[in-house]
Amino acid sequence: MDKEKLKQFAEMINRSGKTVFFGGAGVSTESGVKDYRSEDGLYNTVREYGVSPETILSHSFFVSKPDVFYDFYYKYFLEINVEPNTAHLVLAVMEKKGKLSSVITQNIDGLHQKAGSKNVLELHGTTAVHYCMECGKPYPLEKLKALKGKVPYCEKCGGLVRPEVVLYEEPLNESVVEKAISEISTAELLIIGGTSLAVYPAAMYIRYFRGSHIVLINKGQTDFDSNADLVFHDSIGQVLGGVADKI
Repeated sequence: MDKEKLKQFAEMINRSGKTVFFGGAGVSTESGVKDYRSEDGLYNTVREYGVSPETILSHSFFVSKPDVFYDFYYKYFLEINVEPNTAHLVLAVMEKKGKLSSVITQNIDGLHQKAGSKNVLELHGTTAVHYCMECGKPYPLEKLKALKGKVPYCEKCGGLVRPEVVLYEEPLNESVVEKAISEISTAELLIIGGTSLAVYPAAMYIRYFRGSHIVLINKGQTDFDSNADLVFHDSIGQVLGGVADKI
């Protein structure tokens, strides 16, 4: 990895009055989280269920076929026990040191909070919370995991339980979106990591950035590469780990 670029990156962080991190699936896949959008994920889902993962994770599909939804949801989001990786841990330390204002994530796994980050804005919700669609009663995560993909129903009223995840066909939480845009528009340094910036509307929010520098970290190229001051086509854990002792 280019040591000079890492040095530049660290200097940007140290000089910045406000730094914000915007992350996607690539942050979590380094922890072993399955990426249903990957070629393998898409292929396996269509082969097993006959439809795309986006279809399964849509509101209409959830309501009409909760059994298939929960079978898929369990396999991709609940079955594996994952831990924060270097990227999550470095971001948490940056926040603790006053070097990071917030984490804006498209992920729903809660790994940023598990690593110790406090100001986390989850654009697509979280798998940590489930509740009854009828009466709103919370449904414990451990009980849901114990069902191993079977449909959970409310113990109080028998209503269908759903995750606090923004499904396809559903709007993002307005309050979270407003906070995310506010954070991005007032940042001096924006670090974008582990995302191809192809998921809308979330990817549109980086257009609100009016600060000094953008650093982009993603294994593959993105359409936004030319807009960044520094681009790393490397593991996000390795890049953030490479600046950890310099900030």
